[in-house]
Amino acid sequence: MNKRLTAVWLMGAVLATAAPAWAQLPRTDAIWARTVPPGSITLDGNLTEPVWAQAESWRVHYRYDVANPVTGTQGIPGSGWKDEGGFPPTQSTNDSTNAMLKFLVMGNKLYLGATVPDKSIGGGGGFNYFDGFLMAVKDHSLPGFPKPVAEYLYSWWYPRDAQTVCPCAQAIDSAVSNPPIFKGRWAPDPVCDCATGQVVPRTGAQIAAWDARTVVNGTTNSDAAVDVGYTVEMVFDLGVMGYDVTKAAGDTIEWNISIYDTDNWWKSPLGFDLSRNRTWWACPWGNIAEQDEVRIYARPNVTNVSGAVPAIDPDFRIPVTTLAAPTIDGSLADAVWSVAPSLDLRWNDDALRGAYPSVGKYRSGQFQPRLAVDDPAPNPLPFVANGGDATVKYFWKGDFLYLGFDVRDTRVQSNATEDEWDGFTVSITSRSEEDMVDHNLAGKGLSFHVSSAGGAVPIKDLVPLVNGGTAQVALQLKPGTTVDSTGTTSSDVGYTAELKVDLKALGYPAGLGDHTMFFGIDLHDHDRFSNPLSDSYSTRTWFFREREEQCCPAWTLLDPPRWAIRRIPSTSPPPSSSRSGASRT
Repeated sequence: MNKRLTAVWLMGAVLATAAPAWAQLPRTDAIWARTVPPGSITLDGNLTEPVWAQAESWRVHYRYDVANPVTGTQGIPGSGWKDEGGFPPTQSTNDSTNAMLKFLVMGNKLYLGATVPDKSIGGGGGFNYFDGFLMAVKDHSLPGFPKPVAEYLYSWWYPRDAQTVCPCAQAIDSAVSNPPIFKGRWAPDPVCDCATGQVVPRTGAQIAAWDARTVVNGTTNSDAAVDVGYTVEMVFDLGVMGYDVTKAAGDTIEWNISIYDTDNWWKSPLGFDLSRNRTWWACPWGNIAEQDEVRIYARPNVTNVSGAVPAIDPDFRIPVTTLAAPTIDGSLADAVWSVAPSLDLRWNDDALRGAYPSVGKYRSGQFQPRLAVDDPAPNPLPFVANGGDATVKYFWKGDFLYLGFDVRDTRVQSNATEDEWDGFTVSITSRSEEDMVDHNLAGKGLSFHVSSAGGAVPIKDLVPLVNGGTAQVALQLKPGTTVDSTGTTSSDVGYTAELKVDLKALGYPAGLGDHTMFFGIDLHDHDRFSNPLSDSYSTRTWFFREREEQCCPAWTLLDPPRWAIRRIPSTSPPPSSSRSGASRT
């Protein structure tokens, strides 16, 4: 019987170690929207239909974060909060955001139900001086990757600040009992008429794509008495955004929300109970994709009467190994690398990207920056003859993450400018460090590129880890490869690299706690041509997340010893190792 290395699923008597003593972290970036029968919801803002009581829910709460954790509210890794002005909401006449959100689907439409306690409801003409919801839905109807963001803003903001084109009239901005208005993808732009200052009516198509009703318990734009709160019933047409939750496999809606709360803006004079803040789930913005997103899962057989919703598995899995750890020298010759699972990054390979797990097929992408040597805009960018192409292998052992990089590249070069790197950015979100302004978990960019001598140059957040002895990176050129940054050589083969990171340096406890990591990989590739120089190009090709601060990392499970790479005797073909890197959704 021959011995060989393989990736295996260890079960029962084969399992050499005890079950883990840690609990897997429930997804805080994902939720189910149950399917309800036609006619179950009337869009009136009351949320009194029986199906709402059967909906999955999520609470968005001001100042709940990693420093003040409350299970089911903080929504790591991207959720946060920010004070925009005034004073902390600690008075009897103001309050902080504590909203309950519920989700359902009926047909191919998503319904959002929101209950928002609020002692002072309304808004002014300046941005950040209003109550309301700033949301985004990723647009799957458009070609290209990653899928772009479409903004949905429903609020008591009747814009009339200095930056506003065609400001709304003062009379309607300050009107008592004003309703919220629509702004963004499915609303007029500008929202108010340039001549009259009145709100421009939305078209029938815009209303069909997105609509809402609100019921206020109190009086908007008046602080003569303390308000109680408001409820919102909102509907999104998913078909116009390229989703289909009615198909048997269902769909996953990419969404996020920031809830704005301004209290006591209409008092005269203003007092110490004026407060302005916002609190978000996953991402604070509606027009750019930062931090993370909420994955809303829907499927026809997950209904309001189908019982408990299915568990939402990780986007990605990284296995542990029982084999010896590699020597970090840039070579992938150590035994463990021959059996470690892997993923590929390849420029312009839509089929490969479409096979990425979960929302990775929509968040992964590519980009060609315009270089200083290229023709100026709006001239076309140079043709990419040989874009980025690499295989990345992965596993963990002890408290360490190991990555092995195998790059195929005919022009290996060394440049200090980020747009001209040959190298990688591995983005991992810290589990303990919080952004001091936005209070979301901080992303870390562990970057390196090829040096002029053919080694690795650590960059960005990798530098302090290497200097502190909590990370190692090394790189080797493949035979027949030279570093030629002049663009003369075009017959290189590529390079290999290894990265070892002590995850305790990124906020993990010894033993890795709940084993959950937020992860992305970006391949940088630069090809310089000596003649003509303007033919030079660079590409970036990424898995899930391009940069550490961007949307959206793969919710990654560092799998326990039940799923391990180890040496076993076998005479049969090895089982596929793809389970460690694929979503089970």
